[in-house]
Amino acid sequence: MSLPPMSSLEHLGNRPFSFYPPILNVENNEWFYRRASWAEILVMNSRSKEEIWIPRRFLGEISQIEDPVVIVGLVKELEYKAGAVWPHQRRVIEMPLAVGERARTVPPPGDALAPVIGIRTPSVTDSRVGKLVGFTILVGFVASIVAVNVLRQVSFNELTPDDDYGAVVRKLGPPAEDHWQPETGGTQLHSLWYPHRGQHGCFVLLMGDTRSDARYIGAMDARWTPIHWVPLPAGGSTEPTLRGLKKF
Repeated sequence: MSLPPMSSLEHLGNRPFSFYPPILNVENNEWFYRRASWAEILVMNSRSKEEIWIPRRFLGEISQIEDPVVIVGLVKELEYKAGAVWPHQRRVIEMPLAVGERARTVPPPGDALAPVIGIRTPSVTDSRVGKLVGFTILVGFVASIVAVNVLRQVSFNELTPDDDYGAVVRKLGPPAEDHWQPETGGTQLHSLWYPHRGQHGCFVLLMGDTRSDARYIGAMDARWTPIHWVPLPAGGSTEPTLRGLKKF
């Protein structure tokens, strides 16, 4: 049965579909669309009834042929862990060479093998190679530290006014601490402490009429100074609200 062209899972309605490649650590690969935000799609597993949020940036093309089920492509191989999906990283392990053994190369077809002559490379060359390897490792280590620091700096820029506690945890991970401000006039304030985000840690703040309605309004640094805020539908932003909040 042919289906009309579809740009998102919202058009599937109640029809089941499968992901390709399948999500790792999930036995059953049959899903139903539940609902969506501008950044994520909520799907439900047909067997376990578990619901999982899939970031839209991981979604690829959707098949137009339902035989036997619609296939939804994923641009990356994903794995399910800690209640969320993450890009799967395959680790390549090289077998170590035996003591005294050198890597072998395969000659082109038809070429005869050259006679093996025992030649010892001067120690000066060995020293230069060793220094080069050490420098390469050092550069890679420094680059990884810089990349981690940059990630910590900009990670909360992915947060939006639609994000509740669950969405924040999926994007930033579980907080080290979280506190609710005592009720004041019905407004609920939720503070999540991330010691490894930003330069010296940061507080992610959520606010709502009730605790279940609390949504992301911005982030404070360790000194309780606003470092990120979100725009308001009527104009302006949450920055003034953040500056008026007392630390709790």
